[in-house]
Amino acid sequence: MTILLASLNSAQRRAVETLEGPVLVLAGAGTGKTKVLTTRLALLLSKGEKPASLLAVTFTNKAAREMKERAAKLAGAAARETWLSTFHSLCVRILRREIEALGYRKDFSIYDDSDQESVVRAVLKELRVPGAVASADAVRWRISGAKNRGLDAAAMAGAAQDDVDAVAARAFEKYQAGLKARNAVDFDDLLTLTVRLFREHPKALEKYRKQFRYLLVDEYQDTNAVQYEIVRSLAGPHRNLFVVGDDDQSIYGWRGADHAHILRFEHDFPGATVVRLEQNYRSTTAILEAANTLIAKNAARHKKTLFSRLGQGAPVRAVELADERAEAMWVVGQIRRSPRRKSDFAVLFRTNAETRPFEEQLRLAQIPYAVLGGQRFYDRREVRDVLAYLRLASNPHDDAALARIANVPPRGIGDSSMEKLDTFAAQNGMPLFEAFRRAEEAGVPRAAAASAKKLAGFLERAGKSVKKDPAKGGPAMVDELDLAGELRRETQDENAADARVNSIEGVLADLSAFAKSGGDLAGYLEKVALLDRDDPGDADGRREAVTLLTVHAAKGLEFPAVFVTGLTDGIFPHRRSTGEEMALEEERRLFYVAMTRAKEELVLTRPCERSKRGRVAAALPSRFLAELPPTVVRDAPGKREITEGEADAALAQIQAILGRGAKPAAE
Repeated sequence: MTILLASLNSAQRRAVETLEGPVLVLAGAGTGKTKVLTTRLALLLSKGEKPASLLAVTFTNKAAREMKERAAKLAGAAARETWLSTFHSLCVRILRREIEALGYRKDFSIYDDSDQESVVRAVLKELRVPGAVASADAVRWRISGAKNRGLDAAAMAGAAQDDVDAVAARAFEKYQAGLKARNAVDFDDLLTLTVRLFREHPKALEKYRKQFRYLLVDEYQDTNAVQYEIVRSLAGPHRNLFVVGDDDQSIYGWRGADHAHILRFEHDFPGATVVRLEQNYRSTTAILEAANTLIAKNAARHKKTLFSRLGQGAPVRAVELADERAEAMWVVGQIRRSPRRKSDFAVLFRTNAETRPFEEQLRLAQIPYAVLGGQRFYDRREVRDVLAYLRLASNPHDDAALARIANVPPRGIGDSSMEKLDTFAAQNGMPLFEAFRRAEEAGVPRAAAASAKKLAGFLERAGKSVKKDPAKGGPAMVDELDLAGELRRETQDENAADARVNSIEGVLADLSAFAKSGGDLAGYLEKVALLDRDDPGDADGRREAVTLLTVHAAKGLEFPAVFVTGLTDGIFPHRRSTGEEMALEEERRLFYVAMTRAKEELVLTRPCERSKRGRVAAALPSRFLAELPPTVVRDAPGKREITEGEADAALAQIQAILGRGAKPAAE
């Protein structure tokens, strides 16, 4: 530990060695916050603290895995026994032990967005709310937002600002009752039910307070109202709360994060030690000078100034181009002519909608690229279908899963039959599974009733097998259903069919590996349900590919060379934020995050004109560009000789157009 502590700078070491009482570590971008967190865990373990007495929480599974791996390298196997996880995983672990006190069974299911929407749809039907007034997705989103702010149905109704809010407030309690009837919780309930457990059952709270002598929280600026209450509850009288965060990187207000929590930490925990980490190990001085000048314009922040010992580096450039197409061509031209590896480059956008011209130009230039944040494995239809069958094996009362696969593969149970089965189940207060077993009583046509009863029998039989031995039972169930065969029959393109079948095989391989490592079916489904929807992923394995991603997805990543594009008012900052100072400050923080992703080279671009629905209009430069220091080099490439690379790209574009049988545009 002496050698390890010696590798820290003075501020990092002070943070690590202040072991008692509340500690706020203001960790600027690239200042080594993960190193501080993991070293502190290692120090506590080296002083004899039991692993089970240490709780560390963060926001993504990726961050939790990284922290656990790094802590294990420092402190050995004991670090793996600490409670180190995301907030949601922590709450699942607590609720699996304690949820019976709240009237649920311990084998509860965790509903994803699609499952939640099916429950909301049923509630709206019961309330006779027309789809034109409020869609199921909109209502689900509003209910989720209310939960993240710690609001109940009554508070939600009182805060309603439009008809959708009012409908969501009416649907709130029925939606919760619907989940409970299915012995299910949604992602937000994992947090809110834990808060409710702590409020209504003080002995349960006291048990966990006694267990966790030290609490560490990563990315504290991103906590929402419910997570904040969980942290304060667990900190309790011992107050050994260590939080790390950066108010300048708080960019998730739209999903409930409240950076006021980090701003008022010293008020909430009087006598707190505050440590500022300001030495940046990522970026050059030129990049940090520009970023520091920008973020200093925000009023609601802890003052800190990042510095670097990596040298001045290349100046930051701000470049004006004619329009979006010219902007994309210029950026791709810079990448093409650079001696850097293509994987060194990242192109950042405010929204996903801005990637199209850049993708087009990269294709024409034959430069490989990866768009982070595309459809992920567990969002694919065939994967969700297999998971629905596995969920039913674990919990036959999972109505959303049964509704999803009732006619997958097709077995003659259409919408009309499903409506009758749903109504029969609701009228008799029974799970949908039981309605399938009694389908004839529900008034379902004979053929559909026979299929429903057969499916119920299959699920009961196969479910036992899968539960007993997931590694063998899972594949056997999928084979008997002939899901792969059905995919090949419905997918004309052979390559696409192979990809979809491979997705199913991927689930079964993952399930088998999980089971062989000692896990059970419920544990596997829990792992999948807790996969972070907001993890952007990374570009590992995508060699020599340019990375395209939004700024939100870029947080936590770094690249040698970064282009931040589309810097016009209404885009960045976004038009919805320009009328309110707090929202504008969050947009400025977002731009700050974008700038601090760059290690060696930072280029900011903006089109002078934008086209919308065929009309071209002047685009005002982002107000943030005017807030940058004079050291930023301003450039507006005008008419000049066309380069060889641009000529090749233009020729490729003409050939592509002619190849489609169309005439090239006049330009």
